[in-house]
Amino acid sequence: MTERASTRDHARVAVTVDLLIFTVRQGALHVLLIERGHAPFEGQVALPGGYVRTGEHLDAAALRELREETGIDGSRLHLEQLRTYGDPDRDPRGRVITVAYLALGPDMPAAQAGTDARHAEWTPVKAILEGRINLAFDHEVILREGLERARFQLEYTTVAAAFCTEPFTIAELRHIYEVVWGLTLDASNFRRKVTGAHGFLIPTGKHRTQEIGRPAALYRRGPAQLLSPPLLRSSDVHRSSPNLLVLH
Repeated sequence: MTERASTRDHARVAVTVDLLIFTVRQGALHVLLIERGHAPFEGQVALPGGYVRTGEHLDAAALRELREETGIDGSRLHLEQLRTYGDPDRDPRGRVITVAYLALGPDMPAAQAGTDARHAEWTPVKAILEGRINLAFDHEVILREGLERARFQLEYTTVAAAFCTEPFTIAELRHIYEVVWGLTLDASNFRRKVTGAHGFLIPTGKHRTQEIGRPAALYRRGPAQLLSPPLLRSSDVHRSSPNLLVLH
C-alpha cells in the first residue's frame, strides 16, 4: 500500500433507514410521523426510522423500526426503497446516510409509539406541504420526493389499489387518485380507463348497495403490476370546472 493510499481520508459513516408511510384517512392523504424522544431534534416530529444494526439487511431494519416505533406491521404494506440521502450535514451527529423507504397502505389503524418515540400519529400531508408542520432532519425533502414518486406510480403501475381495502368500488379507487394527485377526475372517463387497463381490476360479480343510485359493482386487484395503457395526469382541464381533470 502506498503512503498516499494509507493516509487517504475516509469518512466514518453510519447507516439508517427512514420510513415514509402514506395512507388515506378521513378523505385526505396522511403520513405517519413520530415525536422524537431523544436528541437531536428532541420533541420535534419526524419520519419513523433508526440505525441499521450490524449484520442486518436494510429491508429487515425498515420493518423492525416501523414495528418498534409505531407498532405497525410493515409486511402487509407495499414497501419499496425510495432513494438514498447522504448530504454531509443532514444529521448533526455526524455523517449519516439514510435509505428511505416508501410504503402505501389502505386506511391504517392508530399508531402506537414505542422505543425512542414519544408519540406516533397519522398527520395530513397538506399540513406539511403548507408549512404548518416542520419535520426534523431533511425529512420534508424525503416526503416531497416520496409524494411525487407515489403520484408517478399511480400513472404507470397498479399500486393505487394498495390504498383500497378489497373489495372496492370504482368510485373508491377514483377517490384514491384524486386524493394523491390533488385533482378531481371525470367519473365516466376514469371508469372507462381503469376497466380497460389490462389486468388492473377483476370484477367480483357482487355489488354494494348505495344510498343514492344503483348498487355499485365490486372489484379486487388484478395480477398486473404495470398499467397498460397508463393513466396519465393531464394539463387539459374541463372547461366547466377548473378542478375537473379529464384523463387521456
